[in-house]
Amino acid sequence: MANHASADKRNRQNESRRLHNRYYAKTTRNAIRALRNTTDKEAAAALLPKVSAMIDKLAKINVIHKNKAANLKSGIAVYVNKLQ
Repeated sequence: MANHASADKRNRQNESRRLHNRYYAKTTRNAIRALRNTTDKEAAAALLPKVSAMIDKLAKINVIHKNKAANLKSGIAVYVNKLQ
C-alpha cells in the first residue's frame, strides 16, 4: 500500500513499463525461435537483420543486458552462416 501519491504513480508507471518490456521481450524471443527453426539459408539471411535489430533495441532500453544481446546475435549469425 502506497503512502504517497507519487508512490502510487510510480507503481502505475512500473506496471505499464513491465508489460511493455514483457511484450517486446517475448516478441523478440519468438523471432529468435523462428529464425533458429528455419532451415532455408535465404529465408534465415533475410530474417537475420530484423532479429538483430530487435535484439539491439532490447539492449538499448535495458530490457536485456548488452552482453546477452551480443551473445544472442553471435549465436544466430553462426547458425545462419552454417546453413547450406
